[in-house]
Amino acid sequence: MPGPLDGVRIIDLTTMISGPFATMLLGDQGADVIKIERPDGGDQMRRYGSRSGALTAPFINNNRSKRSVAVDLKAPEGVEVVRRLCREADVLVQNFRPGVVEKLGLGEADLRAVRPDLIYVSISGFGERGPLAHKPAYDPIIQAVTGLASIQGGSDEARPRMVRAMLPDKIAALTVAQAVSSALYGRATTGEGQHVRLSMLDAVLGFLWSGEMDGHTFVGREVQGPEGFSPFDLVFETGDGYVCVATVTDDQFTGFARAVGHPEWLEDDRFNTPAAREQNRTERLELMQDALRTGTTAEWIERLEAADVPCGPILNRRELVRHPHLDEAGSMIEYDHANAGRLRQARHPARFEGTPAEVRREPPLLGQHTDEVLAAAGFSEDELMALRRDGVIA
Repeated sequence: MPGPLDGVRIIDLTTMISGPFATMLLGDQGADVIKIERPDGGDQMRRYGSRSGALTAPFINNNRSKRSVAVDLKAPEGVEVVRRLCREADVLVQNFRPGVVEKLGLGEADLRAVRPDLIYVSISGFGERGPLAHKPAYDPIIQAVTGLASIQGGSDEARPRMVRAMLPDKIAALTVAQAVSSALYGRATTGEGQHVRLSMLDAVLGFLWSGEMDGHTFVGREVQGPEGFSPFDLVFETGDGYVCVATVTDDQFTGFARAVGHPEWLEDDRFNTPAAREQNRTERLELMQDALRTGTTAEWIERLEAADVPCGPILNRRELVRHPHLDEAGSMIEYDHANAGRLRQARHPARFEGTPAEVRREPPLLGQHTDEVLAAAGFSEDELMALRRDGVIA
């Protein structure tokens, strides 16, 4: 069945994760994503991580539902190939460092000349202005500059720690995918394209301000001095492993206290109101930890679930992919790739009832669709032969 973005064509000039993950999601939703790659190796993610056949896992997990066209953008003829492809495109997404794409001849003005209503999306690390705009930006650099690494460390005075999940790249990708959909809707109502500029810095700041920057929200009343969290997170040691427990409401804390055999906590002035529990957070969590060490993870989950207390086991990656919930909920997909063999991936997270999002195409080999895409764009056999002979396409 067609997806919600069926009929939308996207030219994808991005590499690594922030752009490719975004365009993969749009491809799952039905867009025809044409990934432009260098003939001499393609996207850098083709060279990293575990490999099966000609493909690596990092490339596979950010580039399904796309077609690959290998074009040398350093050659004027290669630039002209992309310009011709843009005549029939709705969206172009690029994540070159600011200024580079204009030097190539593929800036917004260049492409709007061939497609006036094009939605042109620029992803950058730090934006296009400011003292950091020129810096190369990878995920850990953005974690460092945005304060995310400091927050993850737990305190301004503690050693900063990186989130080991490339969070800024993926936050930016999700923001890009949402912005593209909004821009397409805007064009449907106005008939006009636009330039969408998005930095990883801004995407992460928006993410953090939702919950971690409360102390800097009220102007003139900012937190003074070092900021930090309780030394406890919500990971508790049990008699045989670890469990996560979150008691947010009065009822949940009441259920927890009774489930672990400490109803006296409910009469303790330190814990009998939400404000008191937050003020005495470290003491409360220490007592919770002491109680949870006295039983196994399975025992506590059974008792806490019976008391309607939010909780869950701490799964490692091997345990996660084998958890029965993922199978019954349909959270994972498996399919056969002609070159790489059997693949397992997370399914597209949004479940559209009438226009499903799904794997539209298996992750492409480098240049797998060059001739197919260019022939459909009107390139003759003689043109294709000449471009290939000169090393412009592969």
